[in-house]
Amino acid sequence: MKPAYYRRAIAACIASVSLSGSPSSGAANISVMVVERGGSGVGEVVVTAIPAAAGIRPPAIAGPAIMDQRNLAFVPRVLAVTVGASVEFPNSDSVSHQVYSFSPAKHFQLPLYKGDRHPPVTFDRPGLVVLGCNIHDSMIGYILVTDAPYFGTTEAGGGLELKGVAPGDYRIAIWSPYITDVPESLTRTVHVAGNEPAIVRLEWRVSLRAQPEPQPRRHNWEY
Repeated sequence: MKPAYYRRAIAACIASVSLSGSPSSGAANISVMVVERGGSGVGEVVVTAIPAAAGIRPPAIAGPAIMDQRNLAFVPRVLAVTVGASVEFPNSDSVSHQVYSFSPAKHFQLPLYKGDRHPPVTFDRPGLVVLGCNIHDSMIGYILVTDAPYFGTTEAGGGLELKGVAPGDYRIAIWSPYITDVPESLTRTVHVAGNEPAIVRLEWRVSLRAQPEPQPRRHNWEY
């Protein structure tokens, strides 16, 4: 049987899809594909859809998300959550970890631990949170906290479909710690007309760096 935190995460994902994916009148799906210049899909790219008009609220928060630690790595490497969401940081490794962030969007540290000991951490400000481990410098993770009503991360093949997007104009942006292209090339504006075709398709071809950026900083460990 899977650990309790995985069962909670699965239940939270099902609830979130049911709430944010319920189609409204004239709703469409936005299909995004991200590939590197050689043609391979790029996974774990965050996609956000920000409406030009007010009134479209972020999805309801169904339960804690999961940022696990396995084989001396954060899993997933990149996680997207809505503002106000909580994240659990279980340690599935046989060694201890000490997770921290000094990012402006969230300062926190979890004292040295193994297993599933700490309560969830709530992320109540939008922005990028860069994670590190004070024991293993090679461990780097990212949590993008967004107030976008529609968001997600691409699968391993580079695709993502944002479902049930209400009619209107949207700014679609993509982000990954591996993408080197200038930020201006990573945003596009689309119009969801509320009629056929029911799918808006977008594709980005991007260049990738070998190591993710930004890196976690430990210049102010005592705070």
